[in-house]
Amino acid sequence: MAVASALPPVVDAETWWRDLEALRVREKAATRELDAVAAQRRRMPMVELPEYTLDGPDGPVTLAEIFGDKTQLIVYSHMWFPGKTWQCPGCTGWTSQFTRLEFLDDYDARFVIVTQGPIEEALAYKERVGNEMEWYSTANSPFGADMGAPPEEGFAVNVFLRDGDTVYRTWHTDGRGTEQLGHMHGLVDVLPYGRQEEWQEVPDGWPQHPTYEGGATSQDIAAAYGRAPAAADREAGQES
Repeated sequence: MAVASALPPVVDAETWWRDLEALRVREKAATRELDAVAAQRRRMPMVELPEYTLDGPDGPVTLAEIFGDKTQLIVYSHMWFPGKTWQCPGCTGWTSQFTRLEFLDDYDARFVIVTQGPIEEALAYKERVGNEMEWYSTANSPFGADMGAPPEEGFAVNVFLRDGDTVYRTWHTDGRGTEQLGHMHGLVDVLPYGRQEEWQEVPDGWPQHPTYEGGATSQDIAAAYGRAPAAADREAGQES
């Protein structure tokens, strides 16, 4: 962890409040812009999808069946690399935020993960890192690639609406577009030193490290939340 060699300037309370109010003007403007973006998103058209079949814990399942009794579905495509014990730390860390999703029931919605890994490996990884969402495999389906997450590259969030047995794609994002859906980046961004990644504009002396080299590793997530036996964790820790 980087150690700061500089501190924010110290001022009197009146000056601090004045600077906070100036910042608040921009924060509120950003909030209003996000409201406008959400309104535009709600007015997006949708595209009908063919019938995809994925692999689930109990065998093949159609995309429409993954909805269960819900009409709306959020799908996170988790990056996957064949043969790796520890998968993408960004995806592993991002999905670890979501431990209580029952509130989506009140919105007639469900949130699941799909990945290009074979279902047996995917479910084993889910247990290893303590992920709470249901996992499905697209290893035998073009669904992952069609939704912007082809094998060994990319991650994405897609949202779908079901009308009977017909499924429509309503929204997609990837890269930093996923940040707004979780609390992790928002909490880190309010800290004085922020994410400490080299691409961010910061005052002189602020701690910084190369992008993607900071934060929790997949092993860290497994140690904190995983349900794999300790011996298996130790063995897995020796592999890349």
